[in-house]
Amino acid sequence: MMDWSDHHCRFFWRLLTKQALLYTEMVTTGALIHGDRERFLHYNAEEHPVALQLGGSNPADLARCAKWAQQWGYDEVNLNCGCPSDRVQSGMFGACLMAHPGLVADGVRAMRDACSIPVTVKHRIGIDHMESYGELLDFVGAVAAAGCEVFIVHARKAWLQGLSPKENREIPPLNYAWVYRLKTDFPGLTFVVNGGIQTLAECRRHLQQADGVMIGREAYQNPWLLADIDRELYGMDNPVQSRDDVIDALIPYVEQQLARGAHLNHITRHILGLYQGVPGARKFRRHLSENAYRKTAGVEVLIQAAALVRDAGGGDGRIHSARTQKGTNTNGQ
Repeated sequence: MMDWSDHHCRFFWRLLTKQALLYTEMVTTGALIHGDRERFLHYNAEEHPVALQLGGSNPADLARCAKWAQQWGYDEVNLNCGCPSDRVQSGMFGACLMAHPGLVADGVRAMRDACSIPVTVKHRIGIDHMESYGELLDFVGAVAAAGCEVFIVHARKAWLQGLSPKENREIPPLNYAWVYRLKTDFPGLTFVVNGGIQTLAECRRHLQQADGVMIGREAYQNPWLLADIDRELYGMDNPVQSRDDVIDALIPYVEQQLARGAHLNHITRHILGLYQGVPGARKFRRHLSENAYRKTAGVEVLIQAAALVRDAGGGDGRIHSARTQKGTNTNGQ
């Protein structure tokens, strides 16, 4: 979720589900140690429970960042061993770490020594030359021996040579059976299945054999999927009843962020899929895409976009349009 699940996106998602665990975009240890730490670690209090996802391989650096994760109040720190991009390979982190289970184990051990919050690992079922279930079993076994108890498994191999990151999310075939098999072979560990999951019905099927489900691209492209998670998977009341409820709840946040100098499109780019499949959805996306990027864009742009859906018969008419004037000039200037 690099460049996607930032704090604006996570605040939006939290309006849709109060129970699901949210993950940050992957942040490298180098960025935290040598860069703007406050920028990378910032999150909204409303995001809890939220996990910090780290990219790195040096045990001392990972330990340092895990300690910061706890100090900043994150609920979990996750080591990414699944991202296949060229950027992460050159830095010796991401999916290429699956070829070095001992190094991953050292990193996990150092992280656990540095903090008391859960340390988890996200990985693939294999990379390039790793063709057998036995190699996957060895990887999980080595990392589990270092104290990791939660594994988030993307049920595809990653081809680090020959496929782009986008292709690595689509071309290698899904093999959920191996994830289920891991649960059988390590019954005391927690396994969360990831990859290609698009519906809550699929989630329920996976939960019959795995301990959890992670949804990535579908949550971004069709975020309304999340709005029924609390009831369907947790047996609790959903936080919102309509998409218009979400917009109404988002407006104060947008006003606040614009007053602090944020640009509207940095927030609205994450909500373009909110009305997917609803009359007026295309007009909603177009209005935001054509207007939210302007430096002077205020909250009225969002209200106008939602009104286009309502006028097309796709909303419930409960958006507080009286905020239009209030939000006209809240761009921090």
